[in-house]
Amino acid sequence: QVQLVESGGRLVQAGDSLRLSCVVSGLTYTWYPVAWFRQAPGKEREFVAAINWNGGRIGYADSVKGRFSIVRNSAKNTVILQMSGLKPEDTALYYCATHRKTSDWGVEVSEYTYWGQGTQVTVSS
Repeated sequence: QVQLVESGGRLVQAGDSLRLSCVVSGLTYTWYPVAWFRQAPGKEREFVAAINWNGGRIGYADSVKGRFSIVRNSAKNTVILQMSGLKPEDTALYYCATHRKTSDWGVEVSEYTYWGQGTQVTVSS
């Protein structure tokens, strides 16, 4: 059974930094991609960042480029989303996701099979 568990979300002030973690279990191989998405109240879930199986291809949404970074520790089955320069518009429920189809990632919600429960990030102004 594939499981993803996010952690690290909390209430912070604008300009602060935050580190989100995603632990993946239930996959017997390491060549899976991991993506972060977020969903604010009343809005659709949107792509934030993603990393392929070996960290060789990374991508970010334009809205977070230069502020967020994604890294993975395959030995620990963990993917980190390091966020800095947080803004009130970053407030959302953050999810990590993966799939079995390929070792690479995409930006569409529909491409992903497995999702975590999410971790709440709230940025006050």
